[in-house]
Amino acid sequence: MSSLTKARVAEVRAFNRFYTKVIGVLQAGMLDSPYSLAECRVLFELGRAGRLETGELRALLGLDAGYLSRILTRLEGDGLISRERSATDARKQLVRLSAAGAESYGRLDVRSDEEAERLLTSLPEQGQQRLIAGMATIRALLEGTGEREPYVIRPLRTGDLSWVVYRHGVLYSQEYGWGMDFERLVARIIGGYDPARDMGWIAEVGGEPAGCVFCVREDNTTARLRLLLVEPSARGLGLGGRLVDECLRHAKAEGYKRITLWTRDCLVSALRIYQAAGFERESEHKGMENGIEINEQEWSRDL
Repeated sequence: MSSLTKARVAEVRAFNRFYTKVIGVLQAGMLDSPYSLAECRVLFELGRAGRLETGELRALLGLDAGYLSRILTRLEGDGLISRERSATDARKQLVRLSAAGAESYGRLDVRSDEEAERLLTSLPEQGQQRLIAGMATIRALLEGTGEREPYVIRPLRTGDLSWVVYRHGVLYSQEYGWGMDFERLVARIIGGYDPARDMGWIAEVGGEPAGCVFCVREDNTTARLRLLLVEPSARGLGLGGRLVDECLRHAKAEGYKRITLWTRDCLVSALRIYQAAGFERESEHKGMENGIEINEQEWSRDL
């Protein structure tokens, strides 16, 4: 195992230890009940479905057949479920909640909502958005269905322009120490956006904005890529590359022959995306941002 893999494995294990504590898996009973996480999950799945065959329960929860059998025996002994043979296939056993089981499920469901609400309300609004986006990202990556991307890219809507200015100001201040002058620069760029000739896109993860890019007119034959941004919680999804691809596709469709962009050499991840998309550096000069020396760069490519 390489040192990089070891470090990543350690991060995964640290997250697992942290999150099992957060959701109370280590406690004797989940959600102040006498039942374990696995037993509560069985009640949840039966409560949602109404009735399930034991094989379906095993597939839903990824449980060993012997372990599931012991869980069902306990729940049946407590009067929470009933079991019967399928009328169409005697080899199959159907499981459903009893009246007492439905009542227990209802209490657990309410308690689960309350715990999730408690977790969310402990965070500010922006923190809640980042948490939900991160959870959606983890689910999308680990489910591995390959059927759809874990994000969507859509055209601009009312309110998006102010979000772009705000997130550029906050993120670049946090990550690079750039101040309000940079935020004002972004505001001026947004102020010059003309929907009659320019185009912008927002990337969403879990229904929340997680990135943006703009394609604006430079002259009759040249477009300019502007304001590429990806939220930290959405990095690693390939989202930046997809936003750049969308910009290039639009520029070609509009008949532009060339596209340019302005960036800074400290934005290493963005530079990799631009190089992968076929951009080449044309020029570089030194500048200042909030008292910090920077290298300004111009990149371009033919379409």
